[in-house]
Amino acid sequence: MANVLVTGGAGFIGSNFIRHWSSVYPQDTILNLDRLTYAASRVNQDFKNSRIRFVKGDIGNRRTVSALMKKVDTVFHFAAETHVDRSIHDSQIFLKTNVLGTQNLLESARQEKVKKFIYISTDEVYGSIEKGSFKETSPLAPNSPYAASKAAGDLLCRSYWVTHKMPVIITRCCNNFGPFQFPEKVVPLFITNLLEHKKIPVYGRGQNVREWIHVLDHCRAIQRVFERGQIGEVYNIGSGVETQNIALAKKLIRILEQSDASIQYVQDRPGHDLRYSLDSSKIRQLGWKPEKSFDESLKETVRWYQDYPSWWQKIRTRTAYRKYIKKQYTH
Repeated sequence: MANVLVTGGAGFIGSNFIRHWSSVYPQDTILNLDRLTYAASRVNQDFKNSRIRFVKGDIGNRRTVSALMKKVDTVFHFAAETHVDRSIHDSQIFLKTNVLGTQNLLESARQEKVKKFIYISTDEVYGSIEKGSFKETSPLAPNSPYAASKAAGDLLCRSYWVTHKMPVIITRCCNNFGPFQFPEKVVPLFITNLLEHKKIPVYGRGQNVREWIHVLDHCRAIQRVFERGQIGEVYNIGSGVETQNIALAKKLIRILEQSDASIQYVQDRPGHDLRYSLDSSKIRQLGWKPEKSFDESLKETVRWYQDYPSWWQKIRTRTAYRKYIKKQYTH
């Protein structure tokens, strides 16, 4: 039995991870720290489990973090500003949360001598790759303010391991999809637009390639890294499933039995990485591999958004969200 701190547990990946972890380790007590930003939801953290306690707070608040860190022995750090487009328009909050917030967590964890600190990063820290796949030893070359802020968090974690011998492990995962994903992200944006018979915005000509993994396979990978990973190491988490954005759009169109006329090509975003690809052989040596089929999982995800329209329709009514989408995708 352990006491676990999960930051960002009201967001997409964090909330799915809490559900997964509490099913695997039902005796653990989980403290879920989340600021409840625009991309989080109280519904996401309605776990109906007495061992899961929600704490509304900012990872940058020293008093809040210090008080919680005294109560736990393991940290899973998911909390982050994550949307690339928003980071291009205004990067300040990304630096505040992803860099300074991470440093605050690391320092508090160091002082309280936590047993393990798992930092959830992204494949975007590597930048773009034309051929082959990134290994954990590949240089970091982030191309967006979001990716740069996450890379800074990676390097802070490494520094705390090297300097303080703090028990840190870093994971870098490819693109996630699944239930409870905020509809500014490409998969739920496309799905919900199609469900409302709206156009789906595709950057450029849709040639950008992404590697996709279902969120539950990601959660299982993090569990495996916690159980078998080596302190101070980095682990790529990838499925090996790569697809162009235009192909993804057309898959979703076919699932929902609509036409390619739903596609609206929009101006490409600045510095748009062409291709991400991860070499995940290192984590596979720990005995992990993805279990969910991409095509079947995509259909399951479509059904989830069909079955829970009240979840995403409420988000679409938020004034800030509507203004952002109108500004971002109207060209």
